[in-house]
Amino acid sequence: MSGSDGPVSLNPQGPVLADDRAARISAFVVRIAAGLLFAENLSWKIPPHFGSDDGTGLYGQTGLAVDYPVFGPLSSIVESVVLPNFGPFAWGVYLVEIGLAVFLILGLATRFWAVVGVAQALAIYMIVGASPNVWEWSYFLMMATLLAVFGTAAGRVGGLDAIVRRRVTGSSLAARVYRLSS
Repeated sequence: MSGSDGPVSLNPQGPVLADDRAARISAFVVRIAAGLLFAENLSWKIPPHFGSDDGTGLYGQTGLAVDYPVFGPLSSIVESVVLPNFGPFAWGVYLVEIGLAVFLILGLATRFWAVVGVAQALAIYMIVGASPNVWEWSYFLMMATLLAVFGTAAGRVGGLDAIVRRRVTGSSLAARVYRLSS
C-alpha cells in the first residue's frame, strides 16, 4: 500500500518504512544490488550473436531447456520456435536486462521493473532450472529480492521515483500508471 509521500504499511500507528532509517537504507541497497545483478548478467550475453555461432553464451544456456527440461511444453517451444529464431529472442532478453539494470539502479518506475524482473527470473529458471551445475534456488532468491524491491517501493528511497512521483499530479491515465509503477 502506498500514500502520496511514500510507502506505507497497514500498521495503525502509521508509516513504518518512511520513519525507519535502517529500513530505507536496506531498501536502497537491495534495489541497487538487484540492478547490479542484472548488469553483471549482461557480461556473458554478447551481441550480436549471443553465442549462436559457437553454442555458448545465451544461446547455449537457452538450449539447456531442450536438454534438461523443467517444463516439457516450454522445452518444445524453445526447440521449435526460439532457437530457430534466436536473434530477435536474444535481443529481447538483452534489452529487457539492460532496462532492468538501468531502471533499478536509477530507481525509476521501480515497481514496474521489479515485476518485469520477477518474470525474467522465472523465465530463466524455466530455461535452466533442471540443468546440472545450476543453482536453481538462486532464481527464487532473485524473485524474492525483486518482490522486496516491489513491496518497499524502493525507488522512492534515493531513486528518481522520489523526485518524479512528487511532480506527477492529476488523474490522467499516464499519471495514474506512473504512480502505480513507482
